[in-house]
Amino acid sequence: MKHEHKTPDFFRRSTLATLTLLACSAWSQENATLAPVVVTGNPLGATELIAPTEQLSGTELLLRSQPTLGETLNGLPGVSSTYFGPNASRPVIRGLDGDRIRILNNGGASEDLSSLSYDHAVTLDPLLIERVEVLRGPGVLQYGGSAVGGVVNVIDGRIQREPLFGPQGGVAGKLDAGLATGNQERGGTVLLDGGNDRYSLHIDAMSRKTEDVAVPVDLSCTRGGVTSTARRICNSASESMGGALGGTLFFDRGYLGASLSTYDTHYGSVAEDEVDIRMRSSRLALEGELRELGGWLQSLKAQFSRNDYQHTEFNAGVPGTLFKTQGNDLRLQARHARLGALDGVIGLQFDDSEFSADGTEAYAPYSRTRSSAAFAHEELATAWGKLSAGARLEAVQVESFGTPGVARFTPATRSFNPGSYALGALWNVASEWQLTSNLSWNERAPKHYELYANGEHVATKAEEIGNPELGKERSTNFDLGAAWKRGAHRAQLQLFQHQFSNYISLEGTDLTTSPPQYTYTQVQARFIGAEASGNVRLLDAQHKLDLTLRADTVRAENTSTGQPLPRIAPQRVGATLVWSRAAWGARLGVDRYAGQDRVPEGQLATGGYTLWNAALSLRDKVSGLPALWYAWVDNIGNTLAYSSSSILTQTAPGRVPLPGRSLKVGLQLSF
Repeated sequence: MKHEHKTPDFFRRSTLATLTLLACSAWSQENATLAPVVVTGNPLGATELIAPTEQLSGTELLLRSQPTLGETLNGLPGVSSTYFGPNASRPVIRGLDGDRIRILNNGGASEDLSSLSYDHAVTLDPLLIERVEVLRGPGVLQYGGSAVGGVVNVIDGRIQREPLFGPQGGVAGKLDAGLATGNQERGGTVLLDGGNDRYSLHIDAMSRKTEDVAVPVDLSCTRGGVTSTARRICNSASESMGGALGGTLFFDRGYLGASLSTYDTHYGSVAEDEVDIRMRSSRLALEGELRELGGWLQSLKAQFSRNDYQHTEFNAGVPGTLFKTQGNDLRLQARHARLGALDGVIGLQFDDSEFSADGTEAYAPYSRTRSSAAFAHEELATAWGKLSAGARLEAVQVESFGTPGVARFTPATRSFNPGSYALGALWNVASEWQLTSNLSWNERAPKHYELYANGEHVATKAEEIGNPELGKERSTNFDLGAAWKRGAHRAQLQLFQHQFSNYISLEGTDLTTSPPQYTYTQVQARFIGAEASGNVRLLDAQHKLDLTLRADTVRAENTSTGQPLPRIAPQRVGATLVWSRAAWGARLGVDRYAGQDRVPEGQLATGGYTLWNAALSLRDKVSGLPALWYAWVDNIGNTLAYSSSSILTQTAPGRVPLPGRSLKVGLQLSF
């Protein structure tokens, strides 16, 4: 795969700016008052959440960061990934993927086409993430009734919501560089923040280049008519770069901020030896909040984003299908005054997006989706805990314009009025025990491709046919949790069920054709599962030693036919020993994946496997600057494994295993 684009000038300039600012680091450290970025799934800022929430930040995020968001989160309780090779992977939560999972950027919409097709990359790169959260429960209705599985919120700090520095001002930042062996990765980031108590300025930039990924099995690769064999995934190289400028003005009772970001990636499509993809995305975000307004209205917050995305597929260097989407998202949220023990927010959201695809692989027509919604989230404090309630009412219009020159696409319009409601409760049973429960009724309007698709989808190797008569997808969702905590010891168990009365599934209707024909069909479906996690403090003196434990399982079934649903992660159990002493830290982990033989009739089962990993870190100083040296090894045993939640296990069996052994080393400087 040949990469023609070069590192942009802004990345080189920002790197030079960083080196200049390093000379002023002593002054900046004296004046910086950096506070951690804290954003939770609770719009009221409560620390006790009724629904389970997973979050990664700091060293924990750094030591598990992968080139994609899906692989970075994979392995958290209840979270797997779509794994379309090392460059395109989206989170799967409790067996639910695609548009049943909402991906946000700082609480605002992140528009891309990663839910349309598995080979489309997410536009949020883990190199620039400060914190990422997996959210569930009544609070997610403020982001969308379709988020049955949950919300993934990525925080990058490009618009600061609180001043980072005092009146005297300051500069702070981070410089990170890393190398990896498995994919020969060379990557780095630059992040700068400056300002005072009245304004802040932000700049960040990243660059990453990788080669084909090493695996523990010989694989063939055909390019230019020549076939070779190597222990690497053919056509898995990539090159990515991106960055942003942001700024915020602070007032006595609020702030107003803006950011402009760009992301550009060029990567191979691992399903085909000579097909590569160039994706470009830009995003404008505006955000502001007024606080302490007095009277009935306590605060008012507004967020607006404009996203422009395009994705071009090249076959042997020749441009093929071009996918585009442009979208605007506006959120208005108000927090009302307390009514006794009742606290809450109400809001409005408006979304308008346009989609187009031109080329031989354009299997869905030009379309436009517009939606408007009103939502509310309320919490009632009690002597024994709290109760919560959420509601969201939407109006959605999905319009097909057809495609110029393509007769099989015809204009059509559908309108829907989804309504979603949720209830939750938290009971402080004792000083160390909590019980939680959530019940929700969700409705989701069909997506444009579920209604109007009509053509071959190369990523799934199937002809996909939409159904313009689809109704709203409805589900009843329930989970029950118990949590215990005593000092550093903790344990948590969550049981859940999602019951769909008309789940939108891609069902085989004619498997004798080439490619086989699949049609979007509504069926009854049920997802049942459990998640468990815990921590045991083994040593608590100069040496600290913790044993973290995790396990999850989900069973998903098309109850209309009695067949299992496809691409469901198997039962998983894992444990990690985490040691620290002064500036040193180390960890050794293992994850056991059971075999997955509960697959639809005619599909392939996947075998079980065990993956070991280890990491080492050292906090030090380099030229007087705080430094973090780190190293980690993934798949220590170089185990051959295939993901059961990846479409490639079925469409390209044996072709795209999980990465083999890889060592990554790096240095992070802070100032």
